[in-house]
Amino acid sequence: MIRLLFLGDIVGEPGRAAAKVVVSEMLKAGEVDFVVVNGENAAQGKGISPKIAIDLLRTGVAVITTGDHAWDQREIVPYFPTEPRLLRPINYPAGVPGNGSIVLDTAKGKIAVMNVQCRTFMSQPLDNPFHAALEEAERLRAETPVIFVDVHGETTSEKIAMARHLDGQVSAVVGTHTHVQTADERILAGGTAFLCDAGMCGAVDSILGREAGPVIQKFLDCMPTKFPIARGIVQVCGALIQIDPETGKAASIERFQRLIDHR
Repeated sequence: MIRLLFLGDIVGEPGRAAAKVVVSEMLKAGEVDFVVVNGENAAQGKGISPKIAIDLLRTGVAVITTGDHAWDQREIVPYFPTEPRLLRPINYPAGVPGNGSIVLDTAKGKIAVMNVQCRTFMSQPLDNPFHAALEEAERLRAETPVIFVDVHGETTSEKIAMARHLDGQVSAVVGTHTHVQTADERILAGGTAFLCDAGMCGAVDSILGREAGPVIQKFLDCMPTKFPIARGIVQVCGALIQIDPETGKAASIERFQRLIDHR
């Protein structure tokens, strides 16, 4: 079996530090074979920089996915084409820098990772994710049956629909973006593991990884304000998935949570 660990949205430096501790420890202990993280909030909660991407990859992360904040750090735009292990959503229009999927050789065979972004309530009107994801899944299956999908979206219905749409075509579909881990992990009829949202790697005492006070004030007065990254004890959230390397079907999926004191 391939033991895959996926960690949800990494929020700022506290999330990065905690995620690196977990990834390093679990790889060293042989608890997991392959690690994917969503890094689109890793740079002060908004985007990711080349330096941060390199740091995460050196820790042992195999692939970094993103989402609607993929381009928030200017220096990341020219970096995308140089690092195939850093993904942006596959349903961007043709010609956009970077890639939406990758296939990597591992000791347990080839593993593919795909990043796709939903459209409902999302800021960018990207190409239809359902057409793009199915087409890419079919292409990837020519290389390997083991395919992990990060579906980045706001609504539960769209993420569930994506999982049903890809059931039997990919090994796992796990959602990101809301930063709140859901409790609906399951294996669908076709053998695809699903979790609506992996949650975040961010401070427990926060609102989605940000200091609570400014966020509450924004709801009170509707005025523009900054949302500093919260610190303290960090919850590292995600999913642990076991996949049959021969068939690509998931054998199990469980929610992952670990607390790291980052004070």
